[in-house]
Amino acid sequence: MTLASITLTASCVFAILAGLLHVLIFVLESFRWTDPKTMKTFSIPSAREAEATKEMAYNQGFYNLFLGIMALAGAALVLIGTTTVGVTLMVAGAASMSLAAMVLFTGSPDKRGAAVKQFACPAIALVLLLISAVL
Repeated sequence: MTLASITLTASCVFAILAGLLHVLIFVLESFRWTDPKTMKTFSIPSAREAEATKEMAYNQGFYNLFLGIMALAGAALVLIGTTTVGVTLMVAGAASMSLAAMVLFTGSPDKRGAAVKQFACPAIALVLLLISAVL
């Protein structure tokens, strides 16, 4: 195994982790938004506010699902040897996730911890992918 292939595989691992996190966020936003644990996770102060934002969260959850699917499908395709399509999907998904995390970080100071968590895996996947390309 070459260093480039090891780095590419590591990139896939981080894309998978990022994808799984976004699938979890999808479940929380689209199906568990009014659950007290989810409300606490998203700093929602009241059941009334959760109900008022439930429709928006449902929609946003699907955005997260689609980003997760893109990263997961891309990583799976790379791992089975369909590299060009897989890398394209991984970059699209991971870059979108990273950029969305930056928007959250800059736009919601109280959610910076969550933004950093959402940023880490897709950003690492992108850096490793870039390294694998130049090796």
